[in-house]
Amino acid sequence: MNCTDNCPIVPHFHLFGIPEVAITYYATIILCGMIAAFVIIALLFKRRNISIDLALTYFCVGLPVALVTTRLFYCITGGVPIQEWFSFESISRGGLSIIGGIIGGTAAVAGVSALKKVNFLRVGDCIVVGLVFAQAVGRWGNFVNGEVYGLEVLDPALQWFPMAVQIGEKWHYAFFFYESAFNMCLAAALFVNGWLNDKKPNGINTALYFIGYGLIRTIMEPLRMKDFILSAGDVPWSLVFSIVLLVGGLALLTYLLINNKKKEGKLFGSATGEASGIVQYIKDGKDDEAYFSKINMMCKKHPENYKEKPKKEKKQ
Repeated sequence: MNCTDNCPIVPHFHLFGIPEVAITYYATIILCGMIAAFVIIALLFKRRNISIDLALTYFCVGLPVALVTTRLFYCITGGVPIQEWFSFESISRGGLSIIGGIIGGTAAVAGVSALKKVNFLRVGDCIVVGLVFAQAVGRWGNFVNGEVYGLEVLDPALQWFPMAVQIGEKWHYAFFFYESAFNMCLAAALFVNGWLNDKKPNGINTALYFIGYGLIRTIMEPLRMKDFILSAGDVPWSLVFSIVLLVGGLALLTYLLINNKKKEGKLFGSATGEASGIVQYIKDGKDDEAYFSKINMMCKKHPENYKEKPKKEKKQ
């Protein structure tokens, strides 16, 4: 979200009709995206042989860190005075950057993984799916705020939604919608891969996310109206970091495949041993038990590693 000092009042509603309790539609949409993201991540954790409790740990640590860095990135790259970075008045006018959230969220996930001694790439393969889905949903917050759009559409034949969006009396290319649609397609592809593919190496989804999202933003950033481009010091920072994500994702994917070929004899899976990269159950704590689940794709392959979940006794 990118908003100047001259932005109109952010669309909102009053909770239970109380005038003093105003909640913006943008915040509501973002919250819905976060909830949906957690459900997706938890489901993939269970599917890919990871404790759901661990998903909650990542969420509780990663979310606040990402929110702070989302604001920091916007303020630093948007040239916002330091005294306004976290002032209520400044925040109420808007000012968030998804790129900053990715940077902070990645650092938080890496930190938790290091403390828990968990494979960062394995959990990352699940987390990125929920992340990009939340990003797709979050773009609709830009719709209700009337922001993140492209140049004016002068041809009447193209003045229809979702090709364009009406801002005041003018029509503009609906880049928020384009990005949302591409993100949703990326989320679907990553979810299918995460749901069906258990082969080594871990990290494929993570790399594909950086490639896909980096490419989407690299294409979209230069086409936006200048008011929605973070360019402190005349540097298009969001574009720069989008390219970094794209290149970093390509480098990670190349490394993963070459390394797996060297260790396992194949680009995917293994020619010499266990082909799956998710055989070991990842616990959240020492007392965490691996119970049998129809969702967990490893339960059918290695049922001997899982216990039947004890049934709750009925109260008399």
